[in-house]
Amino acid sequence: MKKHFFIILFLIGSLPAIARHVAGGELFYEYLGPGTSGNPSSSYRITLRLFRDCLSQGPLLENEPVTVGIYSGGVLVNTLPLPLTGGVNTIQLNTAAFPCLVGDVNVCYQVAVYTSTISLADNISGYTLARIGCCRIDNISNLTQKVSVGSNYVTKIPGTATLPLGEHNSSPQFLIKDTALVCTNKSFKLDFGAIDKDGDVLTYSLCEAYGAGSGSNNTSPQSSLVLTPLNYSSPFSGNYPLGSKVQINYSTGLISGIAPAEGSYVVNVCITEWRNGKAFTEHRKDFILKVKDCDFIEAVLPEKIIQCNDYVVHFENQSASSAITSYLWEVGDPSGFTSTDPVVDFTYADTGRFTAKLSVGGPQGCQGSATTLVLVYPGFKPDFTITGSCFQNPFQFKDATTTKYGFVDSWRWDFGEPTTDADTSILKNPTYTYPQPALKNVGLVVTNSKGCIDSLHVDYLVRDKPLLQIPFRDTLICSIDSLPIHVPNPGIYSWLPNKNILFPNTADPVVFPKDTTKYIVSVNDNGCINSDTITVNVLPFIKVKLGKDSVVCKTDVFQLHPVSDALGYQWKSSTGATPANIKYPSVQPLVTTRYFVTANLGKCEDKDSVLLKVVPYPVAVVGPDTTICLGSRILLRSSVTGSTFSWTPISSLINASVTSPVAGPSKTTAYILKVSDTLGCPKPVSDTIVVTVAPTVIANAGRDTFAIQKQPLQLTATGGVRYLWSPETGLNNTAIANPLTTLDAGIDSIRYRVRVFDANGCFSDDEVVVRIFKTGPEIFVPSAFTPNSDGKNDILRPIMAGISQLTYFRIYNRWGQLLFSTTEIGKGWDGMYNGSPQPSNTYVFTAEGIDYTGKTVFRKGTTVLIR
Repeated sequence: MKKHFFIILFLIGSLPAIARHVAGGELFYEYLGPGTSGNPSSSYRITLRLFRDCLSQGPLLENEPVTVGIYSGGVLVNTLPLPLTGGVNTIQLNTAAFPCLVGDVNVCYQVAVYTSTISLADNISGYTLARIGCCRIDNISNLTQKVSVGSNYVTKIPGTATLPLGEHNSSPQFLIKDTALVCTNKSFKLDFGAIDKDGDVLTYSLCEAYGAGSGSNNTSPQSSLVLTPLNYSSPFSGNYPLGSKVQINYSTGLISGIAPAEGSYVVNVCITEWRNGKAFTEHRKDFILKVKDCDFIEAVLPEKIIQCNDYVVHFENQSASSAITSYLWEVGDPSGFTSTDPVVDFTYADTGRFTAKLSVGGPQGCQGSATTLVLVYPGFKPDFTITGSCFQNPFQFKDATTTKYGFVDSWRWDFGEPTTDADTSILKNPTYTYPQPALKNVGLVVTNSKGCIDSLHVDYLVRDKPLLQIPFRDTLICSIDSLPIHVPNPGIYSWLPNKNILFPNTADPVVFPKDTTKYIVSVNDNGCINSDTITVNVLPFIKVKLGKDSVVCKTDVFQLHPVSDALGYQWKSSTGATPANIKYPSVQPLVTTRYFVTANLGKCEDKDSVLLKVVPYPVAVVGPDTTICLGSRILLRSSVTGSTFSWTPISSLINASVTSPVAGPSKTTAYILKVSDTLGCPKPVSDTIVVTVAPTVIANAGRDTFAIQKQPLQLTATGGVRYLWSPETGLNNTAIANPLTTLDAGIDSIRYRVRVFDANGCFSDDEVVVRIFKTGPEIFVPSAFTPNSDGKNDILRPIMAGISQLTYFRIYNRWGQLLFSTTEIGKGWDGMYNGSPQPSNTYVFTAEGIDYTGKTVFRKGTTVLIR
């Protein structure tokens, strides 16, 4: 995986200007060959890699005394001084050296290696090597003790109890990495993978680091080995030294997640070595991780992306940098696909191995890039089976994983036993014996040769007794019948009582009791025993009764109800229709029908029949829904077939005792006709007619008005859909809403009546009076008005005589201020201006209109407002 140009490091650092200086260490060994201290013995090279904070005031690594204690069975058997080998290296990271790094970051530490050889006699228990020292850096964020925290770096040489005689071991060695910069609340990855000279399988976990006294810089090895875990502060622990959002990969040693708050954190990685499917020793590395408040341009991709489900691969930058401004993805597909989106989901056309690349950019020309290997091999599905009887016996676990490409090449079982950590296996088909019954969560992690990895977890009930699945607990047979019983579970069976039973020592006995009998079945599966009871009820004969003949209404569904202890039923009918062969079938006879049933209980049988007489429903039919005018009446016509009938409601009916009464409702009403029959179908039927009462028509012929002789005046009526005017005098059309009237000089006034109809034919009348002026077209304005809200002369309106359009009507006070203006005929001034009543005074009006010939009529004058 390619990084961008500045160094990405796992940080082993500390706080500046402090007396304590140790920032981590690793003690490891290498088998060199047969030893010289007795026979047999082995020679080992012992090495301590130690880290120091550059900015601390503690001893320099050149002056660091290093002595390793060698323990067997917890007792000191030897000591080994380790001299400094080579010089001391320094690594530093800061913003001056790397301008794309954002934040106050100054990371510097020194690393030194101390080594020597020793010959140790081979023994059963092996050896534990420990280097005790003081002190770690101060103010470690995930510990309760903040100063003078000691260190103890430990590794183990296995003995013949875990490795066969003649086999030897070299400890794994963590890959040497540069420093890793981890920024608070950002995603990060630290590779703590290791290599093993012997080719052993390595698994990784986060674990507790060990402390020691703080009396001297390097205390002498103690006579007895005491491994004291550090005291972690909540919510941190040895398993979660960086909080719950950070984990380590069990197989690769990759630490990843979201970094905690700014500070220094002690982290310890434990490696378990496996040989021939068994764990045989442990190796450890202790370090301090510094988390800083920083950010940087970075492209981070996993070493591999393995897609084993389908062809769609999700690409996303795993760096949480907030300064990235551009992205360029190249997915490595032959199509040449690229994308500038921050996140890409790409569907590959085929399986295979592809190299994808991400390039990112930010301010000041900062750039970063990373590549990853993409493996696309869908068709990998984990699965397994479990067989077993009870917790006293071993359970067999069998892998059933399928893979379309490659082959399954590793297994990691977790049998879900919470009382121990030894409930694991890396065999394909292991066995495991549980200590007690309970619901267990069994897990399997599998991989294949193409790099696919997946897991499956299943809840499995471990029983205290073998599973015994009896087919029923209670059944019924006839006295002349025999009953086979099948139990599907494995084991050795016995049945009691051993009476009227065939094959009593099998899972498939046949019983033929003459009386009701309880059979007790017991199963023994490799010493696990369970039992249960089956009751076989016995009847000497069987009866079936369908009851008395009955009457049903035509089209009704009727359920037949035989009374019987039978278990089987066969039905027939006189019409040829065949009801369902169940105990209670539903039928719908359209003609009178007899139904026959044959009831069986094994070989016992009985028969019966019942006649269902079909009669029609009574008839109730009323006319369609209708609408009437308020105050009108309507005849409700109906058709009735039955012995009795009734109407509801009756309050607005005239003679509700007849089949066709007269209805006169004052509001919309639903009338219900209910008909019953005492000679046929006893169920009543009903029908409904809704009589809608139309609302009152609001007729409006308009305000009384004025006209000029021989000049047309338009009348306007509203409130309906059809209109009829009378008398016809002067009207050009009596059947429209807005006719024109032209009146001669011989008429002083005339009263017109209009009848307004709605869509239902309902109507009401209104009138309008037209007075005739002998003059030409005119605009009359009253000389005074009294706006005192008494309903008389409250509004000053212009009176239009022969005027078809009002251009304007305006009122001014004596200073020429406009108080009111309108262009609507019939609208006037109420004596108010801006919400305030105007005082009693003389006011000026101007008015202009257009008469029916198109001429303009202008009038100006005064009017008096009287309060």
